Amino acid sequence: MKQHYTDRRTGITYTLQGDYYLPNLALPQEKEQHIGVWGQRHLRYIKRHRKVFYTNLLTSGKLYDYLADLDKQAEDKFFRLVKQIAEREGVTEQLKADNQMEWVARMNNIRSRVTEIVNTEVIFV
Repeated sequence: MKQHYTDRRTGITYTLQGDYYLPNLALPQEKEQHIGVWGQRHLRYIKRHRKVFYTNLLTSGKLYDYLADLDKQAEDKFFRLVKQIAEREGVTEQLKADNQMEWVARMNNIRSRVTEIVNTEVIFV
């Protein structure tokens, strides 16, 4: 038997493994992109809870583009909401200069609330 075989109709090549010809398949090449914390969270979520969606993105070569875009959206939303809530609640640079511990406590509280908002509206959907 031949070691390699090419199907003329489909153009797929096969390699002999034991008694069977197995197709030589490879995923499409994706450019390397930095995926931040929000993209990593969403990746874990879709791997666990939306397996078909994850597999479709992976096999089409669009996974990292999708995650990079989602990461950028989530990060922008996070910083925008932190700024808006801090302004609304009066957490200013003046408070930071006058009472640093109060400022840190209030900013941590705001960041925690905004993290939950972003997780709910962007990451875990």
